[in-house]
Amino acid sequence: MRFVWIVLLLLFAGLGALFGALNGDAVALDFYLFQTAWPKGAAWLAALLFGWLAGGAIVWLAVVIPLRRRLKQVNRLAIRANEPDARNASTVSADA
Repeated sequence: MRFVWIVLLLLFAGLGALFGALNGDAVALDFYLFQTAWPKGAAWLAALLFGWLAGGAIVWLAVVIPLRRRLKQVNRLAIRANEPDARNASTVSADA
């Protein structure tokens, strides 16, 4: 399985390098505060990386953190449900 991952990694790294090489024309980017010129391939790959990171951050903040909070709450409730109650413990010992 590791071999398959290595082959896929090398394949996509090669395709990324080919994409960058074929799109070598400079493109001007204006970020309001400053301007820069990047090769078209690098600009596309940077935009893709930024979108991937932004999407991951949104999913983390909107889904993962609330689910972790809910899981902690459910675990606390489950632990409380399994603890013997002081009133129940006294009635059980009196009946025995």
